[in-house]
Amino acid sequence: MYQKRSWKGYWLFTSSVIDAIGEGKEISLIGFGNFSIGKVAARTGRNPRTGEALKIAAYNQPKFKVGQKLKDAVNKKQNYHFLGWQITSALVY
Repeated sequence: MYQKRSWKGYWLFTSSVIDAIGEGKEISLIGFGNFSIGKVAARTGRNPRTGEALKIAAYNQPKFKVGQKLKDAVNKKQNYHFLGWQITSALVY
């Protein structure tokens, strides 16, 4: 039951971020980080096999900038509390 709930929460979060970024919006989660879009300019590249020049079109690149609390947690191994739960490690499914 908990895995089903956590999957719903994960899906809700990721789909919301994807939808907002797709609309060109920036998302800020204080202490965790910021999701935004960076624009990559068109440029000329080379085919590594043939050395032939080719044009690479401009595109949008999703970006994530880490928040200070997340940096501190990673570098100082601090434990944080979230909604009354002590977070010492995370499970990834």
